[in-house]
Amino acid sequence: MTRLLLTLAVLALFLLCLYGMWRGWQRRARRQAEALPAFPSPPADPGVATMETTGVYVGTTIGDDWQDRVAVGDIGHRAEAVLRLTERGVLVDRTGASPLWIPAEDVRGARTARGLAGKVMAADGLLVVRWQLGEQVFDTGFRGDDKDVYEQWVNALNAGGRA
Repeated sequence: MTRLLLTLAVLALFLLCLYGMWRGWQRRARRQAEALPAFPSPPADPGVATMETTGVYVGTTIGDDWQDRVAVGDIGHRAEAVLRLTERGVLVDRTGASPLWIPAEDVRGARTARGLAGKVMAADGLLVVRWQLGEQVFDTGFRGDDKDVYEQWVNALNAGGRA
């Protein structure tokens, strides 16, 4: 009987922790929805892709805080994705989630990084695109299947989005 009660107590504590995490995510999303500008929708025709790579969308963070993940809508959800660079901007076409569009005029640069949005990898394991929407600066992280293309992406995005 004691073992059963102890098991139920541990299970209740586990469920309480899950509920607390879910509530925290919901509160963060609500707070960010009030403070952040609306994310741009992809255009009907984003243009011809000059560069494309597959991998995983890691997340988008606010400014220089590599752990302050954006939770608005489904922007905070990791997903397999195809990253496309066009003359009009960067399209993160995510599987099972809405696409993320970064207009070319909003791109502020790109770099490789070790971590973003709670995801930590080996050195230069992530491609990070810095962009600005209104007054707010964002970093969007992508873990490519082929990390050898990161240098091309960084050069193209730092040169104003032209490949």
